[in-house]
Amino acid sequence: MTSLEAEPAAAALIFGDTIDQARRFTNALAEHGEERGLIGPLELPRLWTRHVLNSAVVAPLFTGRVGDVGSGAGLPGIALAIARPDVEWVLIEPMERRTVWLAEQVDTLGLTNVEIVRSRGEEWSGAGTLDMVTARAVSALKTLLPWTAPLVRSGGELVLLKGANAQNEISAATKQLRAHRVTDARVEVVGADLLDEPTRVIRAFVRA
Repeated sequence: MTSLEAEPAAAALIFGDTIDQARRFTNALAEHGEERGLIGPLELPRLWTRHVLNSAVVAPLFTGRVGDVGSGAGLPGIALAIARPDVEWVLIEPMERRTVWLAEQVDTLGLTNVEIVRSRGEEWSGAGTLDMVTARAVSALKTLLPWTAPLVRSGGELVLLKGANAQNEISAATKQLRAHRVTDARVEVVGADLLDEPTRVIRAFVRA
């Protein structure tokens, strides 16, 4: 049986005063994540670095009211809500068993800055109301844009967590970027000073 990765030193630097909540969330994922279909069986040895810190290190990029489309296990939504208690988070997830998990974590961790919505991003009634939208490991950019861009107010921003192929995803989504009035799409690397494998994000603005 694989065991949970030891807490990296960067965890306390990234979470600061909320590190205890981050530990409780990570331990809950380690204990229940596989049986509840939230994480794969091989994720425990890299749960901190590959998932929790990969999500939380981008927390300084956010402000206002932020949606997380396809929140799943709470990566990045719960991790970000822990790291940024001053930001309002809307976790948008269509699967009931996952929204149950998210609600449990919000209650257990005492998070007062989280709203959970059971819906697909493209079907949510709050279109155009969010300052920013994020997503992680949901789909390629050209597929993700119709689910995320309409949720953002004019002048708001997309901050999408991506892998090494991020720049190619931008190139492949030219048509969709134009159709959804998304501009200034670029790749940024976050956390290179904290993590051995920093997080790549695609950042872009949504215009009226």
